[in-house]
Amino acid sequence: MARAFQRKGDHFVAKLDEAELQVVCALLTQTRDLIAPPEQASTGDPFDDLVASLGPVTPDDASSLDTPRDPALERLVPRANREDDEIADEFRRLTERGLRSRKAGNLQEAIDALLAADPPKVSLDQGQAQAVAMALTDVRLVLGERLGLRTDEDAEALQEKLALAEQEDEDDPVLLLSAYYDFLTWLQESVTLALMS
Repeated sequence: MARAFQRKGDHFVAKLDEAELQVVCALLTQTRDLIAPPEQASTGDPFDDLVASLGPVTPDDASSLDTPRDPALERLVPRANREDDEIADEFRRLTERGLRSRKAGNLQEAIDALLAADPPKVSLDQGQAQAVAMALTDVRLVLGERLGLRTDEDAEALQEKLALAEQEDEDDPVLLLSAYYDFLTWLQESVTLALMS
């Protein structure tokens, strides 16, 4: 059974059993795969490839700005301007690839840190703990979108639905997503509080 993160000297230590760790890493991996920018073709020049990976969306990628996107991706990379589509599209064109790359890199750092753990003990240094806290934010945004959580009223309606489903012992996938969301909320809160201590 999981125990919250606590600061132990210069490390942050929690207990997660093998199954809990696998679920967290699987959700982090799925979120990383969702947010990672599309692969760019290599130019053959390592410097040019590096510059292209940091820069704006290329003309080949520009058409993807107009196609409908997964709403969860919209939660992870929201529009910069809700009133002016032209400004929002230009900002997205200039910044999205870099933002998505950084988020995917942070998620991978969190995955690597958790996979290196020796269950049930999870010990993270400060950088790893910060990466895990930020990565859990992204996973919770995706799960929140999948659960339709946008307002306090949405959360209350979900709690009512869950109470009914538990009473009727329904095999509802919403129950599983909600359990994951609640667990990750608790885990994120524990690592954040430990970082602040």
